[in-house]
Formats: sequence, structure tokens, C-alpha cells
Amino acid sequence: MNLCRLDGKRVLITQSQDFMGPVLCNVFSQLGAHVIADPCTLADDPGLPAAIMAAAGTVDVLVLHLSLPAPSTPAQNIVDAEWRSVFAHLVDPMPRLVAAVLPQMLARQSGRILLMGSAAALRGQKRTASYSAARGAQLAYMQAVAVELAPLGIQFNAIAQNFVENPTYFPPEVQANPRFQDRLKREVPLGRLVSAEEDALFAAYLCSDAAACFVGQVFPVSGGWAMK
Repeated sequence: MNLCRLDGKRVLITQSQDFMGPVLCNVFSQLGAHVIADPCTLADDPGLPAAIMAAAGTVDVLVLHLSLPAPSTPAQNIVDAEWRSVFAHLVDPMPRLVAAVLPQMLARQSGRILLMGSAAALRGQKRTASYSAARGAQLAYMQAVAVELAPLGIQFNAIAQNFVENPTYFPPEVQANPRFQDRLKREVPLGRLVSAEEDALFAAYLCSDAAACFVGQVFPVSGGWAMK
């Protein structure tokens, strides 16, 4: 038996058509998972997470994939509407989704929850205060809930990514720009983008039976950028 596969596991991936969603769905399916791909943006309807979970049925793995293009706003120009919007998209859905999936996971005494987060929470960047704050709140929530759930057979961990190939931040025209290639060499020890498939494969590993020992861990996937 290959413990890194996901055969027979029912995996719910949220916001599945945005950001890393398509590649996550594809890789998880290739590894044997039954993927429940939900395309909804969860910012506007507090009741939607519970409805999504009810429609999904059994969920062995919940991938909290919440996406919003990062605003680029100087700190003095951040207004309440931006702050509330970023948190509504990235933070507010998390406790609703977790509360909706936990009854069945607790009944089985097993389950995996993985947050697809951002390394923006680990290293400061100019003009990203609202986005970085929301991504940091995600990680703090994950770590607190993880230590609560671990004795009950449920693992909750996070990937914190940056400089990962994706259509939102690094489309082909950006990658082809010589100035961007120079930036990669200066800022990213790996010297290249992490491929979308590499990121998704690591996410799948963290959701597999082979990764049962991790509790509340934040795994930077950034080609070394977050470690500088």
C-alpha cells in the first residue's frame, strides 16, 4: 500500500476554479482521491459553508483554499472597506467551514484539514498590510485549532506559499519578463518558481496517511524566499 496516495478519500477543495484550485483538483484526482470541487467564493454568505458541507456528504479531507488577489495599498491608504473585504474572503469562511466539517470527523475520530495559505504571513512586504494580516490570521487560527483537534485524531496543517507558479500572480507574460527572471535570481534561493504541480503534490502528501505525525505545522513552499 502506498501511504502517499489518496485512494478512496473524499476531498473537498474550496474555491476550486481560482488560483491553485484547478491544479489541486487535478493532482488529488490523479492520486486516487474523489475530489469534490466547490467553485463558490465564500465571502458573502455565512450560511454557504454549511450548505456546501451538507451537499458534499462524507468528507475525509478538507482543503481550505481561499483566494483573493492581494491589494497593493500603502498602509496610510488602507480603508475599512479593503480591510473588511480581505478578511471576508480569506479569514471569515475558515471557522464556518471547519465547524461544518468537524461533526463527522469527530464522529469518525479521523480527518485531515489543510490550509493553502501564504508566505506573506511569514515575511514582511511593502504595500501588503491588509493581505498579510489576513494570511497571518489564517495561520494563527489553524495552529490554535490544530492542538485542540490532534488528540481527537484530526490533523490540521498549512502550506504558506509564495513564488509558486499560478495564473494569478505569475502568468506566462510575467515569467517571460527578463526583469522578473532577475528578481527570481536575487530573491529566491531556488532561482525559479516552484511549479504548481510540486506545490499540489506536497499538499496531497500532507493530506495522506503518510503525514499523520504533523500537528499545527506551517510549511513554507517558496523556493527559500520565506527563509531569507
